Amino acid sequence: MDKTKFCEGISDISDSYMGFILDLWGVLHNGKKAFDDVPYALKELASRGKKVILLSNATLDAKDMKAHLKKMGITPTMYTKIVTSGQYVRDYLSDEKTALGKKYYLIGNTESYPAFSGMDLERVEDIKDAEFLVIGGLPQGQYLDDVAPILRKGVQRHLKAVCLNPDSLSLLGAAYLSGPTVIASKYQDFGGIVEYIGKPYKAIYKHCIDILQKDDIFPGDTVMVGDTMAHDILGASLAGMDTCLVRTGIHAGVFKRCQNPADVDRALNILSVQYNNLRPTYLLENFSWGRALPDRKHKKRRKLL
Repeated sequence: MDKTKFCEGISDISDSYMGFILDLWGVLHNGKKAFDDVPYALKELASRGKKVILLSNATLDAKDMKAHLKKMGITPTMYTKIVTSGQYVRDYLSDEKTALGKKYYLIGNTESYPAFSGMDLERVEDIKDAEFLVIGGLPQGQYLDDVAPILRKGVQRHLKAVCLNPDSLSLLGAAYLSGPTVIASKYQDFGGIVEYIGKPYKAIYKHCIDILQKDDIFPGDTVMVGDTMAHDILGASLAGMDTCLVRTGIHAGVFKRCQNPADVDRALNILSVQYNNLRPTYLLENFSWGRALPDRKHKKRRKLL
């Protein structure tokens, strides 16, 4: 089991990478506003020429996410690019090579997804009229057994399913809710085919890698900073990147009683065992800049001629 380096702030590792892929909820904000130390840390990365991709499983498209973040104090000058599940699925369904049709049946809470706004798609009320299935979560007040008949009908009609925001658990206050992945897994158990849109699945990480490679930044030059082992750390590790786990998100309870580094290490060991002994490369208390560094550091990398 590899050891994890404990860091005081992102400045401890900022010289080691040119690309930074950052999760949003739990790392940069709490859903209402940016964490106090986040704007300064992002500004420091930007001022040193780092390429920062904000990666989210949210169903908002990039334009709407940009506006949403601005309201929370995270402005466009603080990052390079936004990649969301919503934007990715929009591009996926618009591409002639991957398009699934025009009519979809939705399993979820909302009337429609913001990412589908303006697209030539129609939500149908009867799965018999659908050309593909969209899995976004359990409808309010329902359980997995309640949607099983719909899933079976989808399989019988050979409908391909798109799973948005593929979280196995969703955090709502202090409660955990079954996420879209649980439903999608059941669909696969019944024999259905699912395209997972978002972390930890390969496609969205490859998309981020393709963006960074335009600036000659490769997975070995990149670190993923996230708050979940299942989505951020696992997905980035499989994509060949180093990883950094912050303690402010979904795993906060694991570290709640830790009093010293030894306690933290034991808690991290217990967490890692749940993920086949996977450990993050780094661990942060929260996403902050940390210690000031000498001016001689953070030199911009010169491109090879």
